[in-house]
Formats: sequence, C-alpha cells, structure tokens
Amino acid sequence: MKKIAILLVFTLGTFIVNAQSVVEGTKLTDNWSVGVNAGGVTPLTHSAFFKSMRPAFGVGVSKQLTPIFGLGFQGMGYINTTPSKTSFDASDVSLLGKVNLMNLFAGYKGEPRLFEVEAVAGMGWLHYYVNGDGDQNTWSTRLGLNFNFNLGESKAWTLGIKPAIVYDMQGTYPETKSRFNANNAGFELTAGLTYHFKTSNGTHHFAKVRVYNQAEIDGLNSSINALRSEVNNKDGQISNANQRINGLQEELEACRTKVVPVETVVKTARVPESIITFRQGKSSVDASQLPNVERVASYLKKYADSKVVIKGYASPEGSVEVNARIAAARAEAVKTILVNKYKISASRITAEGQGVGDMFTEPDWNRVSICTICLLYTSPSPRDA
Repeated sequence: MKKIAILLVFTLGTFIVNAQSVVEGTKLTDNWSVGVNAGGVTPLTHSAFFKSMRPAFGVGVSKQLTPIFGLGFQGMGYINTTPSKTSFDASDVSLLGKVNLMNLFAGYKGEPRLFEVEAVAGMGWLHYYVNGDGDQNTWSTRLGLNFNFNLGESKAWTLGIKPAIVYDMQGTYPETKSRFNANNAGFELTAGLTYHFKTSNGTHHFAKVRVYNQAEIDGLNSSINALRSEVNNKDGQISNANQRINGLQEELEACRTKVVPVETVVKTARVPESIITFRQGKSSVDASQLPNVERVASYLKKYADSKVVIKGYASPEGSVEVNARIAAARAEAVKTILVNKYKISASRITAEGQGVGDMFTEPDWNRVSICTICLLYTSPSPRDA
C-alpha cells in the first residue's frame, strides 16, 4: 500500500510538470466545475445484481489542475431499502483524484474532445445509519472510470457515465486482515451532468499555449526592436512635419494680416506727334500751321488729364546761341497759342528749346516745334481688381 501511494505521488508530479509545458496562464479560480449524479449501488458479491440494487445520488465539485489531472470533492447518499432511522442506508464523502486518459496518452488538443475517459481514485468517510445503539463510521476507497461526453460548441457541459467500486476499508479487516475485500464492497453505477465555469481566457476549458524555442523568441524580439526603431523614426519625422506646419501657419497668418499698400500704376499712352513748321529765322506760327496747333488743343480738351510737351528746334544755319534762342522761342510760340486762344492751362504744357535739330536729313525740315501729347490714366492695383 505504501509503495502504491509513493507511485501515485510520483506519477501526479510527472503529470503536473508535463501539463505545465502545454498550457499556461490559468488562475486558481479557473477550471472549476459542479455536477450532480444519480444511479444505483449494489453489493459486489453474494447478492443478485439488480435485485439488491438501491438508488444513489450525489453532488460534487471539481478543480481541473491540468488537462490531465484534476481533484474533486464528492458526496453520495444511498437510499434506504431496509429498516433504518433515516431515509439513507449510508453516505460517502470522498476526496477524488482524476486522470484524463485521453489527454495523457494522446495529448491535449486545445479543447476537450467529444468523448473522453477519466480514471478516478479517492478516499473518504463512509457512514452507516443504523437502528439501535449508534451509527457506524468507517473509511472508504473508490476506484472507477468516467465515460464523459462533452456537449456543445463551448464544451461547457459534460454528460458522464460513472461506474465505480467502493470499498469499505474497515469492514471485516480485524478478521480477514484485508482492506480491499470484495465482500465489503459495492458496485456503483451513476449518470452525472457537470457544468464547467468560464475561465479567465474566456472559454470553459484550458487554452493551449504555443511553446516557442529560443531562436523564435530572438527573431520576434529583433522584429519588435526593428518596429520600435521605425516608430521612433516616424515620430521624429512627424515632429519635423509639425514644426514645418506650424511655421507655414504662422507665415499664412502673417500674410492674412499684412497690410498691402495700394499701388497706383500710371500708364502713358502717346498719340501721334503734331509738328508745326517755321520759316527760316522766324519764331511766329504761320496761319498754315494753325490746324496742327488746334489738333493738339483738341486732344488736350478731350482728355482733361493729358499733358503736352513742346520741343522747339532750329536748322543748323547761324550761331549756336541764335539757334538756341530761336528753338526756345518756337516752343513758346506754340504754348502761347494753346494758352491764349484755346484756354489750355499752362500747367499742362511744357515748352523746351532743343537747339539745332537733326531728326530729318534735310536741314530746312528741322525748323519745327514737335508737340507730344501724353494721355495719363490710373489703373487699379491687383488687390482692388
């Protein structure tokens, strides 16, 4: 018996170590379940199997430590079919150990299979309710199998068929010196329904965790570091872009608030020049030249903002001083007619003597006054357009 107990402890330790390499991240509050059982129990020997069977029912609470190994606490009651002071012949309260044989030999796939087999072993307190002087207390051993059907997509419910042999370990031990005596045992057959509470991983069972080797871990760390470096570079680019955006916004705001002076653009449109000729040595305007003077006056009257520049010239005969005086006199003669006869403001007329002229190849043709009319107008600036 002692060797068996040592073997069980060693096996349990092996299961736990093995399971820890398969699943991780479970908490103490994970993988709990509660269930109810109902069925019958009958003596293992010296009795008709079905004729001696009496009803049995119970409740239990279990904690699955790994996908292979679990612990349970179960209470069973056996309905009285003989005279007794209670409704029960006996009750059995046991601490159970469970081994999932499917996961042990075939491995855990990440969720319970549709059909699984558990080996169950446990010890407990067996109490007989007896008429007379007092009840009887002993201790029990339970050995059995659970044939489990895991139901639903989430595997939250389990329907189980649970055959077991329950030994009265005290029984006739003083006489037979045997604890596991079939004459002091009962065969129990029950069906049970178990509900598995939701775990911290969001399911009703263990979540299988992929095991990475060191090369994979190093590769993932390198990828993470590379991504972090890219993020830092992007952060720097974003910071530079934000600074540039702020600078552009400041420039835009400065442009919006900047006062742009209104510029007046003066354009000069020239009309054909009017030429008044003079006789040699004369500065008076002949009657034949008055139409040319009137032409200038008409322009000045039509365009009130216009002005005229009169430049007088002389032919090369004579001295420089004489020619300069005659050239100025010829320009003043035209100005005088415009002012006196045509009432043109003198401020709009500029008369200048230019001395000897060289505009024409024939010297005599240079005895002229040339009137250049300037039409002045102001165009709006682009801001006002």
